[in-house]
Amino acid sequence: MSAAAPAPAKEAGVAAFPWDEAMALCFGTLRLSPKDFWALSPRELAALASPLSRARGGGPSRARLGELLQLYPDRR
Repeated sequence: MSAAAPAPAKEAGVAAFPWDEAMALCFGTLRLSPKDFWALSPRELAALASPLSRARGGGPSRARLGELLQLYPDRR
């Protein structure tokens, strides 16, 4: 028996690839098979993850909310 290979050392300033998060997204959320997951290119994986990782804008301003309430009142 041989010991497991040591984990590669991280380069200065470079984070390790988030495999756990990528697999959770692809297997859990997107329900990809392992075969399909491992066949993805890095660009394809990034495209699958991008809608879920984009920064979301803030809510509407108070003025815009007022405008929307005027246009779409809860009661008539």
